[in-house]
Amino acid sequence: MGTDGARALLERAGTLTLQTGNLLNWGCLRKKCPATPGEEVRDCIQKTLTEWSSKIGQDLNQEILEVLECTVAQAIEKINPEERDELKVSAKLFIVGSNSSSVRDAVDLACSALGVAQLDSVIIAPPPVEDGTSLSLEYLQPYWQELENLVRNKKIVAIGTSDLDKTLLEQLYLWAQVKPSSNQVNLASCCVMPPDLTAFAKQFDIQLLTHNDPKELLCEASFQEVLQESIQNAKAHEWIPLWLLRYSVIVKSRGIIKSKGYIMQAKRNAS
Repeated sequence: MGTDGARALLERAGTLTLQTGNLLNWGCLRKKCPATPGEEVRDCIQKTLTEWSSKIGQDLNQEILEVLECTVAQAIEKINPEERDELKVSAKLFIVGSNSSSVRDAVDLACSALGVAQLDSVIIAPPPVEDGTSLSLEYLQPYWQELENLVRNKKIVAIGTSDLDKTLLEQLYLWAQVKPSSNQVNLASCCVMPPDLTAFAKQFDIQLLTHNDPKELLCEASFQEVLQESIQNAKAHEWIPLWLLRYSVIVKSRGIIKSKGYIMQAKRNAS
């Protein structure tokens, strides 16, 4: 019966914030190993929605919330302040809807979820561009300015990019006030780092990292499908994902992952 309560809450809310908590706490990663990044995201969102909805009471007169927080309570794990200096907290942010204010919202929610004042590094995946349009510096600038503001406000230490070629990375570097400290390269698209990119990164001390994330880690259709499967008749078509953030907490001295999870936000478009 929890599904009915969850559906009623979803029909009245305007924003949904979903947190998986520490995936290492609830075996989410062990089910399909090795899962692709896309499969892992879908699996974790579905598990979180299903678990959350099963706990919703049947009192439909319960408080109506504009912002609905969907979490698995037992998986939430804040960082012990006494251990903070021994840990590196990094995140990769995937913008789904093109809105630069998503950057600030995502970082604020990640800090709150983990109980920290600051993230050590944030990499932003290029926001989706319209079909037939190529990624440009002008398109990236508002998102990068949001990251720069967060660095100035000491919410982030270092900021980086993903999937920029040498030309675009150079344009960003020359324009930016806070320079990119890293750039991720997808090894599915190139088995060897492009020599011009490698030379530029070395010259300006930009770390080149590798990743295997798809171009769209979570698209609108995929999220709506998962929402519909988890909470039947939930009018999933009204919900539009805004952003998805993947974080990891690593013990610096040993290089092991202590915590990993996803946070995402969606908005209801009832028109």
